Amino acid sequence: MAKRGVKTVGVPYRFHVTPGVFMNSMVPVADNSGARLVRVIGVVGAHAKTTHRRIPGAGVGDMVVVVVREGRPELRKQIIRGIVVRQRRPFRRPDGTWVAFEDNAVAIVTPEGEPKGSEISGPIAMEAALRWPKIANIASIVV
Repeated sequence: MAKRGVKTVGVPYRFHVTPGVFMNSMVPVADNSGARLVRVIGVVGAHAKTTHRRIPGAGVGDMVVVVVREGRPELRKQIIRGIVVRQRRPFRRPDGTWVAFEDNAVAIVTPEGEPKGSEISGPIAMEAALRWPKIANIASIVV
């Protein structure tokens, strides 16, 4: 049964994906929003924040809180949200195939899930495209 009063962002269902991006990870940005390199400072919806000695991790399709380290001067040092669209860590799909990308990457979004860029360079994972349809619309390749 759904919780009352909780507004979900994106689609409500989620496949389990092995986490590949953790707190303090420096991750490149895959879109043309103006940010180049970001540091992950939080994972939206992670329950590891309340567990002693557990570092929150995010997988493909998860929303993370990031701070911009390199990019346009007006974006630097800003705390914004991003969606993990690629990860190096292999993860298993329900059909049994294993998927791993060459790099980790995020796409910058608003807190509601609207992408700030107009295109995403490189492939994005199918899990991120299913969970965030507006990200899939600006992606060039979905794997």
